[in-house]
Amino acid sequence: MRNNFCRVPVPFRSSPAGPRVAVLADSDTRWKWGALTARRLAPGDHRVTGYLLRGRATPTARQLGEAGVAADAAPAEVTCAEFLAELAGGRERHDVVVLALVGGAVQAVLHGARALWPEPAARPVFVTGYVGVVYEKLADGLLLRHGADLVLANSRHDAARFRAVYEGAGADPDAVTETALPFLDGAPYAPAGNRTHRVVFAVQPSVPESRADRAYLLGRAAGHARLHPDREVLVKLRSRPGEHTTHLEEHPYQRLAERLPGGLPPNCRLVYGHMGEVLDTTDLLVTVSSTAALESMHRGIPTAVLTDLGIREALGNQHFLGSGCLTSWDELDAGLLPKATPAWTTTHGVPAPHHPAPRKPGEPADREPGIPAPADREPGIPAPVAREPGIPAPVAREPGIPAPVAREPGIPAPVGREPGIPAPGPDPATGRPADTARAPGARGNPGAPAPDAQAPDTGNPADPYAAARQRLAGLLAADRLPPVDPYYTLRTAPGYLPGILARQHLAPDGTPLPGAVRPGGSAARRWLRAHLREAARGAYRHGVQRVAPAIRRLGEL
Repeated sequence: MRNNFCRVPVPFRSSPAGPRVAVLADSDTRWKWGALTARRLAPGDHRVTGYLLRGRATPTARQLGEAGVAADAAPAEVTCAEFLAELAGGRERHDVVVLALVGGAVQAVLHGARALWPEPAARPVFVTGYVGVVYEKLADGLLLRHGADLVLANSRHDAARFRAVYEGAGADPDAVTETALPFLDGAPYAPAGNRTHRVVFAVQPSVPESRADRAYLLGRAAGHARLHPDREVLVKLRSRPGEHTTHLEEHPYQRLAERLPGGLPPNCRLVYGHMGEVLDTTDLLVTVSSTAALESMHRGIPTAVLTDLGIREALGNQHFLGSGCLTSWDELDAGLLPKATPAWTTTHGVPAPHHPAPRKPGEPADREPGIPAPADREPGIPAPVAREPGIPAPVAREPGIPAPVAREPGIPAPVGREPGIPAPGPDPATGRPADTARAPGARGNPGAPAPDAQAPDTGNPADPYAAARQRLAGLLAADRLPPVDPYYTLRTAPGYLPGILARQHLAPDGTPLPGAVRPGGSAARRWLRAHLREAARGAYRHGVQRVAPAIRRLGEL
C-alpha cells in the first residue's frame, strides 16, 4: 500500500452542504464502527474521508469489504504523525474527526492536536468511543480517550460507568454521550419455517486464548451438529489465514479444525462474510462474548452466551449477567433457545427488535407467511420460537436463582434535558459552547457542552444518536473551540504518557519526532517500503502463531 501522506485521500461521499468528517481507524472492526458512526452523526449529505492507521492490524481490502461499509475510494494508510500533518496542512479541512482507535493511539492524536492548536481555534471536533462490549481495562482505556470532545457510550449502562471513572479520577465527565452501537440494524428475526435450522458460532480471535479451550469449543460445535443432523452449524470466522485482526489469534480455528478428531461433520463448516448477512438466516447465535451477540439480540434472534469455560472477566461474558442468555453447550444440545431479557437489553443499549431499520427491497419480511401474530402479548416482547420436532423443552434452571434486576445496583438513570430545550449556542465572548460548567475539581475537555451533571438522555429510543448530534451541532456552531485537554499530561502521568506518545513517533509535547513524517518519495521507494512493511507483519504473525507456541512447548513454559 502506498504512503499517502502527500496526497489528499478521495472522499467516498461528498456534498458541500454537510460537515466534512475524517475517520481514522486501525482495524477492520474499528473501521466499521467509525464509518457507521460518522454516518449516524452526520446523516444525509456529508463528506467522509477514510484513513487507516498503519500498524499490525491494518486491514486488507477484503476485510474492509466484509465490514459492510462500502467506499468509492480505498482509505489512505497513514501514520499518526502523517495524519496530524494532514489535519494541519492538508488541502481539505475536516470539521469532525472520528478516532476509531485503541486508547493509546487516541491519546497520541489528542496530544498532537493540542500541539497543533494550543490556543482557541477553528479546529475539528474530536469524537471517539468503543467498538463493542467494554469488559477489560475500563479505567485505562477511558482515561486514554479523555480529551475528545465526545466520548460515545454504547448504552446507558456504559455511560454511567464511564462517568463514574472520570469523576473518580477528577476528570471532566461531560464529554460522555449515550448512543448505541451504529451497526444494530437488519430485519427482525423470523423462524426457520421450511428452511434448515441454522446455528452460528461467532468466534473471537483471542477469547478464549488457550489452544485447549478453543479446541473444546470447536469440538462442542461439531458435536452439536452431529447430535442434530437436521441443523446446519456455521463457525463464523473473523479473518482468513495471513490477515490481521485487532487481537492476535495465536490458535486459528482453521488449523484447529484440521486436527479435530473425526473432522467436522457434513452439516458443520467454517464460513466468512459480513456478520449482518450471516444473521439474516440465523436461528441461534452462539458466542463467548462477541459483539455479534448484541446484534443478534437486537433482531430478536435466540442468543447463547457460553458459560462452559466459566463466567470470567478474562472471557468478557460477565458483561451479559442478567441478560437471560448465559447458557452452556449441554443446554443448547438439549434444545434451549435463550432469549434476551427486555429490561437488560434496554439498559445495555440494544433497541427492541420492533424498532428495525427500514428494510431494503428483497429483505425478508418480519414474519413468515401463515404465522399469525401472538395474542395478548406486551408490545416489544417477541414471540417464542417454535421448536423443531423431537427437540425437548429447555432445561430448567436450579431453583432459587432470582430473575435479573432491571438495573444494576447503584447505577442511576441518566438525567435528561427538558423536552423542547435546544442545546446551548456558543458564548460570543469566548467562542466556546456557553453551557460548559464542570464538576468541582474536574480537569479537561472544556470544549464539550455540559448542560447537566449527566449527559442528556435522547428521549427517543428509536434514534439513540439524537443527543450526540445535538451536542455535535453545538460544537460545530462555535467559531472557535478551546484546546483539547486530556487528563493525562506530563504533570499527571510523567512516567506513562511519554511512552504512549513515543509508540506513535511523537515527542512528549505531542509534536512529531524527527523523521516521523517522511516525504512521499518516488513510486519505486513507496512500493519498496510497502512490501517491506507487509513482510515484517507476516514475520511477526508467524512468530506469534508458530514460533512462540513451539518455544513454550519445548520450554514447558
